[in-house]
Amino acid sequence: MRELATGVWHWQAPHPDWTPGERWPREVSSSAIDDGTRLLLFDPLSVPPALLTLAADRQPVVVLTAPWHERDTRSLVERLGASVFTPPPDTADDLVRKFGVTRDQAGDGSPDVAWLRTGDVGEGRTYAAGDRLPAGIEAFPGREHNDLVLWDARVRTVIPGDTLVDFGHGLRINDRLRGGVTREQIAELLRPLLALPVETVLPAHGAPADRTALECALSL
Repeated sequence: MRELATGVWHWQAPHPDWTPGERWPREVSSSAIDDGTRLLLFDPLSVPPALLTLAADRQPVVVLTAPWHERDTRSLVERLGASVFTPPPDTADDLVRKFGVTRDQAGDGSPDVAWLRTGDVGEGRTYAAGDRLPAGIEAFPGREHNDLVLWDARVRTVIPGDTLVDFGHGLRINDRLRGGVTREQIAELLRPLLALPVETVLPAHGAPADRTALECALSL
């Protein structure tokens, strides 16, 4: 784990569902921000012991940039009583549109965070682009309606989910896009970020980056 600034941490861990055929590296990233009242855990996997200890003195909140990033969310809800904020999982219509599957194959939609939606475990809230989350975090549009980009003005940090990634070649727009969606369109969608005083970018895949890397990623 690395503390990038006071109360801002980044760490990486091997994803348990990774296979050699995946297009993304096995090591994935998580981050945390402490605002003095809440400990915000972004896309958490294998949370370091020091942060688990800190969570005992804070209100732990798990923030997912995409519902498929639930990772260790359930265990953190059960262990810490954390509340959860997540974009909505894909509906059956979303799966048909995104992946070209049939209606029968789409079934009832994505199983992501299904345990949270039933209300059996924990307290969860969905959010969308334009919403404001705990600690004043703002949600910006991303690669998909449920793959969002977050902005924390207090620490001047962007958390871009899977929209911006570093698979070993620097920060870039994720090229896994739906048919008819171009990298140029995503870059245009993200350019409002450049009007913000961004200092740090914390993708869910790859190392922390800076404003220069963000500018390069959007300079298409």
